[in-house]
Amino acid sequence: MGKPLVLEIWQKPATSCIIGICSAVWFYIQKNNIGYANVGISYETAAEGHYWRLITSAFSHISVLHLVFNMSALWSIGEVEQLGHIGLGVEFYLHYTLVLVVLSGLLVLGAYHILIQKFKLEYFRRVTSVGYSCVVFGWMTILAVKQPSSKLNLFGVLSLPISFAPFESLIFTSIIVPQASFLGHLSGIVVGYSIAWGLIHGMNNYWALSMLGWIILVAVLSMKRTGAVDFSFIKIESVADPSLPTVGFPTSGTGRTLQVDIQSARVSDLV
Repeated sequence: MGKPLVLEIWQKPATSCIIGICSAVWFYIQKNNIGYANVGISYETAAEGHYWRLITSAFSHISVLHLVFNMSALWSIGEVEQLGHIGLGVEFYLHYTLVLVVLSGLLVLGAYHILIQKFKLEYFRRVTSVGYSCVVFGWMTILAVKQPSSKLNLFGVLSLPISFAPFESLIFTSIIVPQASFLGHLSGIVVGYSIAWGLIHGMNNYWALSMLGWIILVAVLSMKRTGAVDFSFIKIESVADPSLPTVGFPTSGTGRTLQVDIQSARVSDLV
């Protein structure tokens, strides 16, 4: 017989909290008829300063199938929290989940930049990513290196050897969910190997809290600047001398043109 659910939740506190957050966000999105374009991130929205989407996109799921697949895989991967004896454990899980959320998202945007700028594939300018898949695939990869004897259980009926799970799941999701982001999943695998092989290391409570603080600050300020949320109590003061020429980016129209304003007193907000 399997373990009681309450005991498993107790043994996987961080995983349980993340599943609860993703489920609550999904419910909120469904209840308020929010589209993926409103919470997801694309190269175009990132270029416009919507940096907060890097976080909202990771915890948002529009399709119930996508949510169930990701959370089922995440629940299975949650055994990482119980592997403190091999250098993993709850703290490691929390620290590097934060790293996976940020770096995998940035890696996707970097890949889009190359495809757009080098290969002139303008299609990728508007491709919008949502879902926790990048992080899930990252943890699959870390477990495949650190604990190759583990199994990945999906939906409670499908069991895969964890050593092959990242690439098996990459193919599997591409078949059952054609809209799934191949680049997003692949970026999670790349960051996962970087963590597992020690290329990315040294995270502790200090660096994790510092990183979290900067993420919150950048997210709040980008929400303020893009008008995503009305933070009327936050005032961004200008630090420029109004007697000097100013440089600004006019927001009218779809393009952005560098403008040097010598005559007027308009000042660019510097954050």
